[in-house]
Amino acid sequence: MKKRVLITGAAGFLGSHLCDRFIKEGDFVIAMDNLITGDIKNIEHLFKHKNFEFYHHDVSKFVNVPGELDYILHFASPASPIDYLKIPIQTLKVGSLGTHNLLGLAKAKNARIMIASTSEVYGDPLVHPQTEEYYGNVNTIGPRGVYDEAKRFQESITMAYHRFHGVDVRIARIFNTYGPRMRLNDGRVIPAFMGQALRGEDLTVFGDGSQTRSFCYVEDEIEGFYKLLKSSYVYPVNIGNPNEISILDFAKEIIKLTGTKQKIIFKPLPTDDPLQRQPDITKAKEILNWEPKISRSEGMKKTFKYFKSLTSKELMKSEHKDFSKHIRK
Repeated sequence: MKKRVLITGAAGFLGSHLCDRFIKEGDFVIAMDNLITGDIKNIEHLFKHKNFEFYHHDVSKFVNVPGELDYILHFASPASPIDYLKIPIQTLKVGSLGTHNLLGLAKAKNARIMIASTSEVYGDPLVHPQTEEYYGNVNTIGPRGVYDEAKRFQESITMAYHRFHGVDVRIARIFNTYGPRMRLNDGRVIPAFMGQALRGEDLTVFGDGSQTRSFCYVEDEIEGFYKLLKSSYVYPVNIGNPNEISILDFAKEIIKLTGTKQKIIFKPLPTDDPLQRQPDITKAKEILNWEPKISRSEGMKKTFKYFKSLTSKELMKSEHKDFSKHIRK
């Protein structure tokens, strides 16, 4: 049966792919975004679809959606360091007030809600790889704390609503994800490297490059979210790719992929930057029967193709369209 699904952060990278997935499933999608970091172009192709509508709204304020709701997917939040360091208060508010508002809406509508948590709840981990039982090593007052603690509080209030009010909840702990619709210069590793390669700049590696990340292609990530939402498991689940690589080796992969001849330059490591990031996905395998299928080499080729096309489109005036007639206030 057709479901009514509210997706917050719908004009963002992951949110827009979620919109596509639920439209593909034949569901009715109510997309919501305040466009502070999202891009309306990511969902432009859905405006004329009969099962899609968009609300321009900040979920940190009261949220009301007419009619019944079956699912709420709360993916509204700045996710890149450039964004959450620039707008720290808004980041904290969307994780706290926004989550509170949407949990209240889920309670009122008797809807299942899934929140987008993050591997950043583990901070700079002392356990490797990271399991869901690890409590983390987070600097609450450091510059990254505005994002890390917003997500940790988000998990806490979600479980409180589940235990006290009986709200049906799901918690996805998201590890590094990449693919089409990432912003070219949002400060995260892949768009940063690819942007530098496309501009003919040297690739910047922070520290000595020995820190590690594990990259999951967006198509795999969305499938993990979908399976988690449809499951009966209410506790956090790591959704990511356990294939770990050092940042220095990854920079070399980018140079080989792009066919460029840039050098790698080194800069000081940012405060509290995690030295290791690798998900233990045992729970996802056992509970959801999910694991990534797309290799990094395949996913990076698709992503690079997207970024190459994006740089030419950005110069076109047609990108600056008036979408106001499609937006519900």
